[in-house]
Amino acid sequence: MTKVRNAALALASVVALAAPSIGMAQSTMDSMTKAMTGPESGWLVGGSLGQSKAKDACSGVTGAGVSCDDSDTAFRIFGGYQINKNFGVELGYATLGEATASAAGSSASIESTAWDLMAVGTLPLGNNFSLYGKIGMYKSNTDFSTNIPGFSGVSESNTDLTYAIGGQYDFNKNLGIRAEWQQYKGVGGGTIGEADIDVMSIGVVYRFK
Repeated sequence: MTKVRNAALALASVVALAAPSIGMAQSTMDSMTKAMTGPESGWLVGGSLGQSKAKDACSGVTGAGVSCDDSDTAFRIFGGYQINKNFGVELGYATLGEATASAAGSSASIESTAWDLMAVGTLPLGNNFSLYGKIGMYKSNTDFSTNIPGFSGVSESNTDLTYAIGGQYDFNKNLGIRAEWQQYKGVGGGTIGEADIDVMSIGVVYRFK
């Protein structure tokens, strides 16, 4: 019994001596985690609406009675995670609009959608304003359709670079509004051809905090 009692006392002494060290280690880990994430960290969702323009989609489409429109309405929905006040990630889905051409009763159109995954860098400016830049990759699907006899529809998919710049104003810790320009490089491919698509948009973002 004496040996058991002595062993128990020794164990209790070790625990008592180690407790402050354990508490200090936990405090250090909490501080490191907070430094890596920060009070600004958290999940977010949002959406944007704007206008797309498919560069060079109307190049060479000229002549009497020929019309071509390379601009259309575009929108994007996204979700992401803000790691700290300067860095985050976003996953989005966008409809990139439609380019159309017509002449003498015949018409053709090209319409694209895309998934994108981007890293986001943010520069707070004060007074609830911030600037940001985004870069990443997208995967698109592009459909070509026409009413010209003898021609059938074609679908192509491709993966390439996308990037964006913008500014944001935060009404409070949860809700903000954005103005953004984004470009999708070389959308299309194969028999359809490729075009850079620019999107100018206004959007809202909601942060879960």
